[in-house]
Amino acid sequence: MLKEWKVYKKEPDAEKLAQAAGITPVVANLLLHRGIRTAEEAKAFLHPEQMPFHDPFAMKDMDKAVSRIRTAIEAGEHIVVYGDYDVDGITSTTLMLRSLRALGANVDYYIPDRSEGYGFNAPALEKLAADHDLLLSVDCGIASADLVARVKDKMDFVITDHHLPGKELPPAIAVVNPHREDDAYPFKELCGCGVAFKLCQALWKDMKGESFERDIELVALGTVADVVLLRDENRKIVKQGLAVMKQTRIPGLQALLKVLELDKPDKKITSGTIGFQIGPRLNSAGRMESARIGVELLMSPTVKEGIPLAEHLNELNSKRQAVEQDILARAEEQLASDLSGAPEDMPAIVVAGKDWNPGVIGIVGSRLVEKYYKPTIVCCIQEDGTCKGSCRSIEGLNMFEALTSCKDDLIQFGGHAMAAGLSLRAENIDKLREDFGAYAKSHLSKEDYVPKIDIEAEIPPEEVTEAIVNELDALEPYGEGNQKPLFGVRDVRAWGARAIGKESQHLMFNIGTQEHRIHSVCWNRADLVNAVNNEVLDIVYVPEINEWNGYRNIEIFVNSLDPAQGERQIPSRDTLANIYRQLHQLQHQEGSIRYTDADLATMFSQRYQHISLYTMGMGLRVFEELGLLVETEEGHRSLPPTQQHMDLMASPTYRRCHEHGEME
Repeated sequence: MLKEWKVYKKEPDAEKLAQAAGITPVVANLLLHRGIRTAEEAKAFLHPEQMPFHDPFAMKDMDKAVSRIRTAIEAGEHIVVYGDYDVDGITSTTLMLRSLRALGANVDYYIPDRSEGYGFNAPALEKLAADHDLLLSVDCGIASADLVARVKDKMDFVITDHHLPGKELPPAIAVVNPHREDDAYPFKELCGCGVAFKLCQALWKDMKGESFERDIELVALGTVADVVLLRDENRKIVKQGLAVMKQTRIPGLQALLKVLELDKPDKKITSGTIGFQIGPRLNSAGRMESARIGVELLMSPTVKEGIPLAEHLNELNSKRQAVEQDILARAEEQLASDLSGAPEDMPAIVVAGKDWNPGVIGIVGSRLVEKYYKPTIVCCIQEDGTCKGSCRSIEGLNMFEALTSCKDDLIQFGGHAMAAGLSLRAENIDKLREDFGAYAKSHLSKEDYVPKIDIEAEIPPEEVTEAIVNELDALEPYGEGNQKPLFGVRDVRAWGARAIGKESQHLMFNIGTQEHRIHSVCWNRADLVNAVNNEVLDIVYVPEINEWNGYRNIEIFVNSLDPAQGERQIPSRDTLANIYRQLHQLQHQEGSIRYTDADLATMFSQRYQHISLYTMGMGLRVFEELGLLVETEEGHRSLPPTQQHMDLMASPTYRRCHEHGEME
């Protein structure tokens, strides 16, 4: 889907900030884009490792939590750590177990299966109360006031969480959460593992008189994976955690890095490595089986014992990817068969299916948003007739407010502006689809349905120097609130495009000049080889330095690759007629149409006139919508026999373009 570029303007105060902070204008400009305006703020942002940690006892109820836990440790009471089944919950649980056991605690843990739902549940609490004196929650518990009230006479509670509190706090011995209205802690955006880390710092200060920074790599994992704001203390945590990740003393983490081949000297571990490699493996435990696998891995006493668990997580992640693709395909089929129109014409998307894995539907929702850029709800229909749903939104629509407007269709719901979860009866799915779509239609404009991409500056890659790339490294770690800087260049002619990779799935090409060529890589888009060699392009990219055989040179990694404005032509009636003639001739000669869209565009350009992949794709979609082009069982395409007149206005795509004045 084509994205609208939002190009930042050059900041007039960049030179002033650069001089005051002792940095280059390039970095100063990027910092100003991120709201950093003073030399002091710049120093703290670029060198977070130099700033001290905030006092953990500044957090409300921290003294009460430490006092109760210390009493339990010294009295030999039985403590249970109650966590969550995502990466934040797994790392929080592991951190507390390792820390409490090092302090001499008698402690074990409990993480609910995904079928039990997020947070506390009554059967689990009743069972735990029979064998434990103190429950310490991590990354959950703040919303369970009623459940805590029912069990607090049988077992004490210390709640640590980072989710937003409700109107009533749980009646626990201590409730440690920086989002409490009466909490004065100077930084509110810690993840669950971050809050647990502050508790560990407070415990070690109280019981040992020592500062605590051990296992900070676990906290970095939870912080990046939970996509919290990478500013202030979070930035310090991640930068320090990444610095020690390769030298970690945690055997289970060593095992995972070894299985992922991230322990090799030439492998650099960044926040992106956590987000795209390490995090998904740990998450796959809770999605596909049990999050306990992740905890058991990270608690492994030796690397040797951790290797089988790490390999199992790797296998679960592959299984998760396969399940994800299957559900995504079934969701696409459901959308294609929807009588209300094409997904492009829907104000919002609601799909549901039986036996869809509830641990994967959130990822499927994100994939559908990426493709169609519509607010999306994906539901799995369970045997008892209830549905669990995962919701993903787009900029401009607050998902929580949207679900509030649809509350009569739901059993329960919760979440935030961009993501949420819900449950409902299966018979209410159609009503939810209607009400959710109506809400989206009334709250979103045509412009809201156009995805946006932030561009730091429009710079030809051949003008990017090694010094600039080195300066960009100062902005690491990247994440929420500090995305990796993207640059753009329009109207580019590339050459030498070819497929690369073990399965020839990636794309490599050259831009610039023969004397100063820039190697460019675009992941998983080998299908664009012909288009790149034959069309004018708009490219969004990230520059990096490639080192090989002692040579250093600039190369770019492509974030998005789109046809330039001049290539984005809507096919006219004459062009559509010629495309149809071409398809008819190919079918007559070969029995079916076995070529990709890009192949067809190249063949058309050779026979008639230049046509872009974009224009060819639009034409083929029109024919598909009219039923004039269908997919065969072999995965090819075919023109079925027809005597009907081609009514182009019956195609939603053609009609939409015609109504918007885009047709010739």
